Amino acid sequence: MKPRLVVLSGAGISAESGIKTFRDSNGLWEEYDIYEVASPQGWQKNPALVLEFYNLRRKDIRTAQPNAAHLGLSQLQDKYDVRIITQNIDDLHERAGSRHVLHLHGQIFQMRSVLDEERIYPITEDIKLGDLAADGGQLRPHIVWFGEAVPMIEVALKEVLQADIFVVVGTSLNVYPAAGLLDYVGPNVPKYVIDKSIPTVSNIQELHCIEKPATEGVAELMKILDPGF
Repeated sequence: MKPRLVVLSGAGISAESGIKTFRDSNGLWEEYDIYEVASPQGWQKNPALVLEFYNLRRKDIRTAQPNAAHLGLSQLQDKYDVRIITQNIDDLHERAGSRHVLHLHGQIFQMRSVLDEERIYPITEDIKLGDLAADGGQLRPHIVWFGEAVPMIEVALKEVLQADIFVVVGTSLNVYPAAGLLDYVGPNVPKYVIDKSIPTVSNIQELHCIEKPATEGVAELMKILDPGF
């Protein structure tokens, strides 16, 4: 049986594919008030703006390509049972070939009814006001907005508890509850944090920091885990 390698990925891994992040100086924070496009209050205030925002993001993500970090994590599947828990809403892990990807914050290429969050559909074109689910509810992006519950966190926690190796890549560890997953990794489990600016992490045993961008950091991780890579 292959050792289980659990990865928590964040916006930093997709930034190197050209996908802007909310917190970068040139990112989406400056173009939009994030609470106007990624909160229940913003949706209630101006749903057309929210739909426009995600329709534009979807176009950007369609043209983006997986980078060396996504591809490297996929390659690790040759020797590890890789389970990816991502905070990202893009599909770059899947397009890189990763077989087990859990999206904590939803997926940009899915939509759901405002009346029933379990009524989920694939997106084939832009969502518009007046586009309705089978239950009559307006369709909205299948995204977990600020202030909403994260329904997949319990599933993610089960994965973390089974980790033989735990890797954090491209995340500031500032967004909860995802950031709290690191606290549940077994004390003797090797833990690697990869980021161009390592977040503050304290009182964690077996912690190894690789202060590099995701593409360079994953390449270094692969050599640490197996010099043959």
